[in-house]
Amino acid sequence: MRKSLTREQSVKKRPEIDAIFRSGKKFSSHQFKLIVAPNGKERNRVVVIPVKHYGNAVSRNRIRRQLREIWRNENPNFINGLDFAIVVYPGKDLEFEQQRKHLTNLFLKAEVYKSLV
Repeated sequence: MRKSLTREQSVKKRPEIDAIFRSGKKFSSHQFKLIVAPNGKERNRVVVIPVKHYGNAVSRNRIRRQLREIWRNENPNFINGLDFAIVVYPGKDLEFEQQRKHLTNLFLKAEVYKSLV
């Protein structure tokens, strides 16, 4: 089983990211902001964006890996055809399970789970 995101699951291009921010619905918590927008495709995609002053390169890449892993595990439960942008703000460093809890609460607020529809 593949444990990383495929190319089709990542949003890389700047115009696509800007479109998510323009047309998406925003949900936020203390450390994260989740933006969800329809993409008109059969699959979901994600981009994780730490803010400019989020630690050094090591900590920015670590948080990207951790949040993509949380999203990858939750993705089979999501409605298809959505783009996700997760903006990460600096603050106290949370353990992985705490990050999972905060992010899944945002997913619940956004009503992206299949069982809620």
